[in-house]
Amino acid sequence: MSNKISGFSAAQPVAPVKGSNSSAVATEKQGEAAGAKAAATQSTDQVTLTSSARSLQKIEETIAQTPVVNASKVAAVKQAISSGTYQIDSAKVADKLLQFESGLK
Repeated sequence: MSNKISGFSAAQPVAPVKGSNSSAVATEKQGEAAGAKAAATQSTDQVTLTSSARSLQKIEETIAQTPVVNASKVAAVKQAISSGTYQIDSAKVADKLLQFESGLK
């Protein structure tokens, strides 16, 4: 069972630092609050992407739009199975199984 302790921020010291007075901590907190308000109203952050980052972004968009399944190939295999003309090359299947198995080691 755990108890959650709330009401304290990691940025706020729980006790004054040795060798300092408590009013300095209060003044520092006020300065930080004013700085945070100024930073919130003046947001000038900018992000610049490199050409390689833009290329990766375009590649990612292209991949996202590419269908996972080749519908025309699936339709052709379904047609061959339903008509009875689909033939399985057992040697090719065995080779692929062995390649897969050796890749697991």
